[in-house]
Amino acid sequence: MDASGRNVFRMLIKVVTERMFKHLRKWFVTRFFGHSRRRARLVSKDGRCNIEFGNVGAQSRFIFFVDIWTTVLDLKWRYKMTIFITAFLGSWFLFGLLWYAVAYIHKDLPEFHPSVNHTPCVENINGLTSAFLFSLETQVTIGYGFRCVTEQCGTAIFLLIFQSILGVIINSFMCGAILAKISRPKKRAKTITFSKNAVISKRGGKLCLLIRVANLRKSLLIGSHIYGKLLKTTVTPEGETIILDQININFVVDAGNENLFFISPLTIYHVIDHSSPFFHMAAETLSQQDFELVVFLDGTVESTSATCQVRTSYVPEEVLWGYRFAPIVSKTKEGKYRVDFHNFSKTVEVDTPHCAMCLYNERDARAKMKRGYDNPNFILSEVNETDDTKM
Repeated sequence: MDASGRNVFRMLIKVVTERMFKHLRKWFVTRFFGHSRRRARLVSKDGRCNIEFGNVGAQSRFIFFVDIWTTVLDLKWRYKMTIFITAFLGSWFLFGLLWYAVAYIHKDLPEFHPSVNHTPCVENINGLTSAFLFSLETQVTIGYGFRCVTEQCGTAIFLLIFQSILGVIINSFMCGAILAKISRPKKRAKTITFSKNAVISKRGGKLCLLIRVANLRKSLLIGSHIYGKLLKTTVTPEGETIILDQININFVVDAGNENLFFISPLTIYHVIDHSSPFFHMAAETLSQQDFELVVFLDGTVESTSATCQVRTSYVPEEVLWGYRFAPIVSKTKEGKYRVDFHNFSKTVEVDTPHCAMCLYNERDARAKMKRGYDNPNFILSEVNETDDTKM
């Protein structure tokens, strides 16, 4: 290898080493210090709210037990199943004790040595275990036929009626709570997905903020309505600091923002005009802003007629200025429409003004060039013409 080849090889090694060191430093900073710079979010990407309530009074906590149905539905599955098992085992054991007490008072147990002509309240109850088994058979209506209530004891008949009614109530409540938990539209919301990032680019000659949303099921959301809230810290003229000040963000598609035909992925956009809170932001200052854009999608599930809400959020690092979404819908040779979700969150860099004010100033300048204006400093001087031609 000659001298020029060695120099090229050294330069190549140097470039590769610098790039490797740059990527390693970036990975190290992101891995160990990225969490400390991560912005606090009120709403996570999957729609969960990051908020906690402190110093709630005991009287306010009691309200949750007044509305026990909603409280049970909002519980997590592990707590719900714990309540489910505890309710049934507790009722069986409680009534087992009552059946044992009836047999004890009526002296039906073997330790009392009843006579041959003695008719017990409940046949074949010999102790606490057999009383528990009879309680289980009564409440779940198994009825093996080995143990049964006789007509000699009114207390036992009353207890049998009471346990049957209470068992029906417990079964209805617990089974209904589990069924309602399974069929909640919250699960349907899992099949609605938003793009990972929001983009800002020109659309129809206007600077817009665009977000892509898709329905992963073929069943539609009826009467869909989409809107947004911009959360940021503001200071009022009176000096009050509002941590989560909410500003309405209007999102539309080409056909409006209500009754969306949500059969294929849609690109919703917000026009950045003079009334938009993004109007005074620029590409250079966007990452320095402190805001959270929360997007909501409300609709009615076609199969169950239940209303559901899907939500997600975007922080400044997730808003890409000067990009647009890659195409996602194509038409096959067979005449079918194909949706390629590989490009769902993929973006393409495009030529975009670095601020909304620049775009509108450029428009005004072009409009002024097409119009004429009077110059107030221009003075027209009249010249008297003389005819010096002699005939």
